Amino acid sequence: MGLTASAFLALGRGLLALRYRIRTRGFAEVAARGTGGILFLPNHPALIDPVIVAGLLHPQFKPASLADQDRIKGPGIGWIARQFGAKPLPDIAKYGEACRPEVERVIRECALDLAEGRNILLYPGGHLMRGRLEDLGGNSAVSTILAAAPGARVVLVRSRGLWGSSFSRAAGASPDFLKVAARRILDVLASGVFFCPRRDVTVELAEPADFPRTQGREAMNRAMEAYYNQDAPPAPPALHVPHTPWEPGGRRELPEQPQARLQGDPGEVTPAVREQVLAKLAEMTGKSGPGDGDQLARDLGMDSLMRLELQLWIEQEFGHHVGDPDALASVGDALLAASGQGVDSGGAPLKPVPSAWFKPLDLPAAVPAGATLTDVFLNQAARGAGRVVLADQASGVRTYRDIITSIYALKPALEAIEGPYVGIMLPASVGASVLYLAVLFAGKTPVMVNWTTGVRNMLHGLDLLEVRKVLTVGRVVERIRAQGLDLDGIQDRFLLLEEVGAALSRPAKLMALLRAHGSWQALRRAPVPDTAVVLFTSGSENLPKAVPLTHGNLLANVRDVAREYRFLDRARFIGFLPPFHSFGLTGTVLLPLCAGFQAVFHPVPTDGPALVRTIEAYRVTALVGTPTFLNGIVRVARDEQLASLGHVITGAEKCPDTLFAAISGRWPEMMILEGYGITECSPVVSANREARQRRGSIGTPMPSVVHAIVDQALGARVPEGGMGMLLVRGPSIFGGYLGFTGPQPFVEFEGQSWYRTGDLVREEDGMLVFAGRLQRFVKMGGEMVSLPAVEEALVRRFQGPDEDGPVLAVEAKEIGNAVELTLFTTRGLGREEANAAIREAGLGALHNIRKVVELEAIPLLGTGKVDYRALKAIL
Repeated sequence: MGLTASAFLALGRGLLALRYRIRTRGFAEVAARGTGGILFLPNHPALIDPVIVAGLLHPQFKPASLADQDRIKGPGIGWIARQFGAKPLPDIAKYGEACRPEVERVIRECALDLAEGRNILLYPGGHLMRGRLEDLGGNSAVSTILAAAPGARVVLVRSRGLWGSSFSRAAGASPDFLKVAARRILDVLASGVFFCPRRDVTVELAEPADFPRTQGREAMNRAMEAYYNQDAPPAPPALHVPHTPWEPGGRRELPEQPQARLQGDPGEVTPAVREQVLAKLAEMTGKSGPGDGDQLARDLGMDSLMRLELQLWIEQEFGHHVGDPDALASVGDALLAASGQGVDSGGAPLKPVPSAWFKPLDLPAAVPAGATLTDVFLNQAARGAGRVVLADQASGVRTYRDIITSIYALKPALEAIEGPYVGIMLPASVGASVLYLAVLFAGKTPVMVNWTTGVRNMLHGLDLLEVRKVLTVGRVVERIRAQGLDLDGIQDRFLLLEEVGAALSRPAKLMALLRAHGSWQALRRAPVPDTAVVLFTSGSENLPKAVPLTHGNLLANVRDVAREYRFLDRARFIGFLPPFHSFGLTGTVLLPLCAGFQAVFHPVPTDGPALVRTIEAYRVTALVGTPTFLNGIVRVARDEQLASLGHVITGAEKCPDTLFAAISGRWPEMMILEGYGITECSPVVSANREARQRRGSIGTPMPSVVHAIVDQALGARVPEGGMGMLLVRGPSIFGGYLGFTGPQPFVEFEGQSWYRTGDLVREEDGMLVFAGRLQRFVKMGGEMVSLPAVEEALVRRFQGPDEDGPVLAVEAKEIGNAVELTLFTTRGLGREEANAAIREAGLGALHNIRKVVELEAIPLLGTGKVDYRALKAIL
């Protein structure tokens, strides 16, 4: 090590000594046996312990350590890591299956170094401790290395005294090393340097002669855990040490934080899902018949890579986000995750919320005049350009002027895109909201791309409108790929926003900032297209249809909602529905921007714990979401975390009574306002109001929506209280599908044109009650899943042109709050075979078959069509 690195090491020891009183044991004994070919294996109670341990080991042993590649990327940290021979290792929880080859390569390199007499510092847990005890689970790195380097010495390293520090997860979340380090340095300075309270830390080395290196990974992991956790003295509880001499409270033990776990009863998981999950676990581990309480690591021997594989399989097979693979601790967790109840195991801590977010809004919510969304946005911005309106963890908080600055900066690049349409493939975020407006100001129509319906449907929509470019970001593309979607067919259309941003010169950014502080006349003169957005149906008739919504359509809906709900005044919304979802676009993008209240975004609607933390941190007062996602929030929230949340507007699927009961029991002041909407209607058609609501109803129509309930022959209105087809008309209703050669969904009734919803309702005391759907599609997780689309994919693959009658049909069954697709077939098809055909057709995981029923013949009606009523009776 050169002089500069040596000086740095001496400086580091001096700084550490100001905060830590470090004692060592066992170093001389290990060194006496030689200083080469050693595999050092420490526990990992805090982010600071690698600095302490590496600094202590380096003078004598100079081990190369494995380190998270993202934590050692910065120029300063990167230089330090290189001096100490750190080997960068990708985080499998973050990068997924794609990083497996690199992880395996680094492990092989470590074994080779040991065999050649070099030393390695490896953390067998693979991540920061989540409790006071080290839990290695089924991790296999140590056993893999020792199998390849059997002559390597094994030295266990035990750090005590760091659990409970601000560098640990004792507070419940993973800290940011650089930010914590900066705060602690300031504390040292504020304490007069030499008067800062010090934490007692012990670092011990032990080279056990009886380490079970030949008895398999489970025996090795248990031996390491015994040394880290159980040897005298046992692992101590979390200890808080004051950061300054005058901090009140003194030294004190901290309570252990409960870890986020999947909530729910695995016994309620449907038989088809249970069968699939257990079969997958048996295939992966060779162990059949596990119980719901069996641990994936300890009982089934699954290491972190295997749990990652299980996580990816669940996301690909069932279409549900899981998050951190460490959230899958037991067989029951895997069952719940496959049923859509997966959660992250805590995740990264939220960045501090800027104080500007909490600055009181002096203006009431109101939609100003304007014929287009862009006019209304600019007029709203003119009411106070410095008001904070949007926020998320990636972008921080953004004022109206910030948004206008971004629009000016992006506008030239977007104007250069060929064609009238520009795709947007982004989750709920500040970036997606700003980009939507920027595309409009660039004279293009935004086309919102729904990746959850599969590549086949995505390609159909893009080709239908001849969309040349789809705006997205690299991490979104990688996340979608990790879910099993092959994006190669549309890869050449992606325009990555990070590349657009990198191409912006400093003068261009400065000019955008100056123009945002000017008159905005260039934006007011922008040739905004008549169509404000193109959304897509979910393909209820085989392929999605393009739904163009005008500025008038969307503004009619926005003005209706703003007029009807007074709680919007000074509201703070949380948005997590993706903007390709009409409910998400209108409710959490357009409504805040146009009406002038705040919205904070989180990109993953199924990430319950992160949504709960966001609601608590940003003091969210209102939520727009589907019952499925709302249930995910309620399931993991502590009562106090949702204390600020007063109103929930829910739709897209029926809100179950169990969810109403759970909320009313825990948060009696929270008001759930259930509604009904359709993409073609911008989307809100009817909803319960604050002053008039009834559980089980979808409320009353919006002020601008005229409705009629008619018999299915469309001959007359049904009697009061009778069930019939819902027809609607008004300024929020779209004008017809783009590029669609089939019949448009409009009918003539009483001398006027009406939109035929295809849904059955009845009216009781002026309140609408949803009664059922005529079309063959079902709602799953807030998304529409087309049964004809699934059937078409299977028929195309398995039914020959000369077949006498249908050989298969698909029907759906509700089981509790879940919906399962069942394949009826006369061909002896297996579920895996059927799902492979569904994937080949480009459909997403929500379309997968859960159960196969073999029949001698598919039942038919007298017309020769499939008798789906008979199939439902079988179910």
